[in-house]
Amino acid sequence: MPAADLQSTIVIGAGITGLAAAHHLLAAGISEVTVLESADRIGGNIATSPFHGVSAVDEGADAFLARIPTAVGLAGRVGLGEDLVSPTSARAAVWYPRGSQTLHPIPDGLLLGVPTDLRPFAASRLLSARAKARAALEPLLGRTSTATDSLGAYSRARLGDEVHERLVDALIGSIYAADTDAMSLRAVPQLAALANSSRSLILGGRRARRAATASTGPIFATPLGGVGALVDAVANDVRSAGGQIHTGVAVETIERSGDRWSVDGRLADRVLLACPAGAAASILAAAGPEASALLGRAETAGVTIVTVAVDGMRWPERLHGRSGYLVPKPVQRLVTAVSFGSQKWAHWNTPDASQILRISLGRDGASVEHLDDDTILNTAIGEVNDHLGLDLEPLAVRITRWPTAFPQYRPHHHEWVAAIDAALPAGLAVIGASYRGIGIPACVGDAQRAVGILTV
Repeated sequence: MPAADLQSTIVIGAGITGLAAAHHLLAAGISEVTVLESADRIGGNIATSPFHGVSAVDEGADAFLARIPTAVGLAGRVGLGEDLVSPTSARAAVWYPRGSQTLHPIPDGLLLGVPTDLRPFAASRLLSARAKARAALEPLLGRTSTATDSLGAYSRARLGDEVHERLVDALIGSIYAADTDAMSLRAVPQLAALANSSRSLILGGRRARRAATASTGPIFATPLGGVGALVDAVANDVRSAGGQIHTGVAVETIERSGDRWSVDGRLADRVLLACPAGAAASILAAAGPEASALLGRAETAGVTIVTVAVDGMRWPERLHGRSGYLVPKPVQRLVTAVSFGSQKWAHWNTPDASQILRISLGRDGASVEHLDDDTILNTAIGEVNDHLGLDLEPLAVRITRWPTAFPQYRPHHHEWVAAIDAALPAGLAVIGASYRGIGIPACVGDAQRAVGILTV
């Protein structure tokens, strides 16, 4: 149906996916666009608020990939292009007690944990000599099947258990709050492409990294006002273009009404469900029972982020130049990663020169939702002090819980998504982090893809 013939479209969910979808619909000439959000605020799993004298400190994602053009392009279209900044040159580390050293710089030349330059990899004290020798043999191995679609199984087969656990899983697991042994390989497009196009991960990764190095511009970006500023700017653009955004409206069901759809009584020609798969399953029970049953199988993981300010005078020199560290699963308790926010972002400078840290707890298979705030805070500070050999006492604290924020892409996830798409009645579509990518660029891209199909 041509765009001009579409009288109205309802978008369910005002996270970044839903707002981006509304933006693209209006830009494509759809005359009536309404966004319905069950929460009392927009943004979904994105939130930014003041903290300890800094006007904008993210409570969830604090940046997005800049070399994937969807999010950067959207930021430019809503007036934030000049406000985008990138992280400092501070470097991340991996915390792992080995000998007398616990904080190991992440070796240069890694591609999502895959060593593409063996010299810094060989020099790292994070890994045993046996693990380095095992990984060095990888270019000589025959091709490994990807039929199981298990990232962990593939990575272990190519690089060995130690490299997988201390580098690949530490990096990717922290991004997705995942256990990569129970995660789809295809969910990480860069590694899936290498696995399918090259016999050797290391050799294929080397070629891919050289190509990426030739690209200009930073890897990550964020607005000066935090990622929440992108949400607000897109919402303002939607409203100024004539779209409507309603919060505090929990959609219960979608039903057929003649040749249109009824969304709790609101009629629309098309409906985009930009809500989590679990919510979509409930909403679609009447309109698409087969799709609803499939959506009901979705799994998620939660994280809790403890943001603290600590005395900058007690922050040791040895940690300067660090952006934070990851904790591999074999030595994890509850803390999975720590970001040294004031060293990662130049604009997070506090009036009293204190340091802002963001401490992440929880992941797939290791929930912390049952712990109260006091336990969460004491655990976070206690583990960080143990990791770093410090005695930090927080000057300010903020605890943000994201109980179902991370969809878990199990092996053969993409077949599950294809089955859902095939089961949906015409005029209905599901989009967002539950399906075709978790990061902000993937969500914006999925919205753009769906609108492109809708307006053909």
